[in-house]
Formats: sequence, C-alpha cells, structure tokens
Amino acid sequence: MSRADRIRDALTAAFAPTVLDVEDDSGRHAGHSGASAAGETHFNVKIVSEKFTGLNRVERARAVHIVLADELASGLHALALKLITPGDTSR
Repeated sequence: MSRADRIRDALTAAFAPTVLDVEDDSGRHAGHSGASAAGETHFNVKIVSEKFTGLNRVERARAVHIVLADELASGLHALALKLITPGDTSR
C-alpha cells in the first residue's frame, strides 16, 4: 500500500471527511531537504470535515499530525494542509 493510500485511510477513519484530497507533491521537491528519490515525502492535503468545527487552524493541524504520527516518523517529511469545515467560505 502506498503512503498516499495509508494517509487517506488514516484521515478518513479519524475525520470522516466530506472532501479528502491527498496529492503526492514529492516530485517538485527533488533535491530538497527531506526528499527521497523514491518519492512519497511531500504531500498536499485538503480535508473538509465537521470534526474541525470549533478548532482553530493550529488545533486542526495538530490533530492531523497526531493521526499521521507514524507516517511522519517513517519518512513523511512535509504536509501542506488545507483543513476546513463544510461551512467555511474560504474553500
């Protein structure tokens, strides 16, 4: 199973999102710190979930990092996160 699939599965289980986009952006970071020739080190993630209601931006990011702690400990280097509730107008 790819890292992207593991990320999708973990985020789906934790946040029951109505929208979940996981994009491997590793190719754009080739040669940068933390990048691996094998890829799967840098991801863009968008989640729309009711579970973010009442959480500020930092709390939302912290919740995602907790869910993905194993991935972060095993080679996931960077996440660009867009974490919103269904009612957010800044989609």
